[in-house]
Amino acid sequence: MIMRDCRGLPISNADMQQIETLEAAHEAALSFMGTPVDDMAAMLKDNPKFIMGHCFVAGLLTQAMETRIYNNMVRHLEAAEALYNAANYRERGHIKAIRAWVDGDFHAAVEAWDAVLVDYPLDLLALQLAHLSDVLLGDTANQRDRIGRVFPNWGESVPGYGYVLGFYSFGLEENRDFSRAEEYGRQAVAMNQNDVYAIHAVAHVMEMQGRQAGGIAWMNGREGVWANSNFANHLWWHLSLYYLDLGKYDRVLEVYDDKLRSSGAGGEKYEELDSTALLWRLKLLDVDVGRRWADLADRWEPSAQDTLYAFNDVHAMMTFAADNRRDAIDVLINANERYLDDANDANVAMTRIIGIPFSRAIIGFCEGRYGDVVDLLLPIRYRTQYLGGSHAQRDIIAWTLLEAALRSRRFELALALANERTQLKPTSPQNWHLTARALRGRGDIAASERAEAHAQSATPA
Repeated sequence: MIMRDCRGLPISNADMQQIETLEAAHEAALSFMGTPVDDMAAMLKDNPKFIMGHCFVAGLLTQAMETRIYNNMVRHLEAAEALYNAANYRERGHIKAIRAWVDGDFHAAVEAWDAVLVDYPLDLLALQLAHLSDVLLGDTANQRDRIGRVFPNWGESVPGYGYVLGFYSFGLEENRDFSRAEEYGRQAVAMNQNDVYAIHAVAHVMEMQGRQAGGIAWMNGREGVWANSNFANHLWWHLSLYYLDLGKYDRVLEVYDDKLRSSGAGGEKYEELDSTALLWRLKLLDVDVGRRWADLADRWEPSAQDTLYAFNDVHAMMTFAADNRRDAIDVLINANERYLDDANDANVAMTRIIGIPFSRAIIGFCEGRYGDVVDLLLPIRYRTQYLGGSHAQRDIIAWTLLEAALRSRRFELALALANERTQLKPTSPQNWHLTARALRGRGDIAASERAEAHAQSATPA
């Protein structure tokens, strides 16, 4: 007898209790709550032939992008592969995807999950893993279109529909369809107040539109949900960006110390990413952060040779360069150069196109070689999607380029870059401050004063 889950999808080697346990673990993962991987792994000890259970654990672990979880991921993949003959077509697709990921072919993995979705558009696990992978890989179009391909099959009667709305909200936001993105994100949160990912998608909309006051209100009004989630660090980072744009640096550092770096932080790399990204923005603003860089560099240094994900490596480099750790800088650069000589996985392009140039630019910035920073970043500014992450995260590259242009006295270039920013986000005080500095640098004092007046009068919605 073929067993089916709550969406009618076939599941092999399982009874209803196991299927319900899987669904509960998946609900926790979708909500960024609890310990879904550990919970399912514990269940698999007594039910080692549960194929989708192994695919669930290994699949979620693909998204960690950390070497410390590699052995666990492979163990569950191999357990599923050993049961391949008993697996149905859908399960075999998951196994194929995870194997491709483990082998370093991230794009083939996503294609395998997408093939599953063609035949099983209600496979929420395949959709979640493919969508999150699109974010990791910087595949902006598919962050929207992968959801769009299956969206007509979903509706309020299908369990998990709200989460799909949240995925779609984020994909639409990344493709600058802000109105629909906010509509779907708010709809998802109205259906399920614990949908942290949808809360996060709406926060992205407000960040990209320069709606600082609205963003702060949105986040503060739902803090009781997201602050207790496994996504809390990233959402504290989002809240900090609004304060940063408003020039409330004391509040930013308060959030950093009390929330991002609190004793409750688990030390996962995504937590270090958010902390590092926030400190680097403060560095661009010339805000003194004391010894905070040293703490972060200590956290990153053990993984300096990982070469697993360029997005991680450039953030590690920020801490090493900011704390003047020459040995760690050399270790990371040398490890990446050796990796480019020997490897052929998906991260090679990410590292070669963006990772190495941005890492060298980070070093140059910290050494005061601002002209070199401009020369390194200007040619790659429209290829930054290869680093992965979101527009809001990758903006750190554009901001570093503009600040370097100002400090190297290339004021005409700086003004052009600042104009771009004010046109895209005219309610950003920081964008107007940058514009004013560029105008002042080229001697246009009256225009500089007008730009500063814009910064003071910007009224975020």
